[in-house]
Amino acid sequence: MSDVAPAPLRVSVVIPCYRSEKTIGKVVRMTREVLVDLGYDYEFVLVNDGSSDQTFARIRELAEEDPRVKGIDLVRNFGQHGAIMAGLSQTTGQLVLLMDDDLQTHPSQIPLLLDKIYEGYDVVFADYGHSGMKESLMRRLGSRFAEWTSRVLTGQPKDIYASSFFVMRDYVRDNMLSYTGPYPYIEGLVFRVTRSVTSVPVRHFEREVGSSGYTLRALVRLWSSILGMSLGPLRLAGLVGCVVSLAGLVWAIVIVIQRVVGIVTQDGWSSIMATMLVLFGLTLMFLGLIGEYLGRLSLSISGHPQFEIRTALNCPDGVDQDSRFVKPTPRRATGADGEAMGPADEGVPASGGDAAQGTRP
Repeated sequence: MSDVAPAPLRVSVVIPCYRSEKTIGKVVRMTREVLVDLGYDYEFVLVNDGSSDQTFARIRELAEEDPRVKGIDLVRNFGQHGAIMAGLSQTTGQLVLLMDDDLQTHPSQIPLLLDKIYEGYDVVFADYGHSGMKESLMRRLGSRFAEWTSRVLTGQPKDIYASSFFVMRDYVRDNMLSYTGPYPYIEGLVFRVTRSVTSVPVRHFEREVGSSGYTLRALVRLWSSILGMSLGPLRLAGLVGCVVSLAGLVWAIVIVIQRVVGIVTQDGWSSIMATMLVLFGLTLMFLGLIGEYLGRLSLSISGHPQFEIRTALNCPDGVDQDSRFVKPTPRRATGADGEAMGPADEGVPASGGDAAQGTRP
């Protein structure tokens, strides 16, 4: 038997960052201390999702201080789930931990997640319960609606609360990265890969700085991403269409029977208009739903990206600096006799037909 101790497991911490210049440094420091105390190796993948402040400048400082901190700057805002996919693509750990940048998903709760996954689960979600969530009413309502939709469309178990704070094994990450379509939905990808999932109660902390970046538009975009995980809405549209058509057929038969037996009813304009508005409304709604699916299919075929990276720090094959945008320094060319040529002489053949030995890059 070898006397060499096995290398500690590496935990890859993926954090999508948006306007978090004042908090991301503290998140990294506290998380690093927790992982080191638990005996883990670690790496951080910090993804700047189009922040308008100095978030990436702070990420660059952290990457310079610690080579195990990877920094990614996206060319624009792709949303939390696109940023997470960008971060997952740069992870190398046996365990992958996802958390937020605002200290609401607090580093002190990480041991609860890591301990639970050794019970044999593939994924462990943090469950801080709706009553303990430190969010606005709109955010809580939006989260509950998205959770209900996820249960219906992705098969999420009823006893599992899928939060943005969770740990998973590396093979779950690898399978998730096989999804290359636009508008990824992280929790949906998790349940598409595995059903060996559980949750553990944790405390949800107050946000230290600022307010939630989730607007109504962002919540709608997040909810619409769930549509790509299932054909359920299209099947629902077909079912509603069949029910409405059957109801119309039954009503037509009733009218014919009434005419045959001599029962005459007074037709009402209001009832007819109400019926037409309801039916046309359903038609337009489901046409829009079908159009959403067709649009996403078109984007997938055209190769619409989940994310685009401008700069990657401490990443293999990454762009460690914005060298693509640095203006090159001109080099002075030399003539056949070794003397420097002026700008007017460059590219002009020397006597005897020999071309100049040096040219501008």
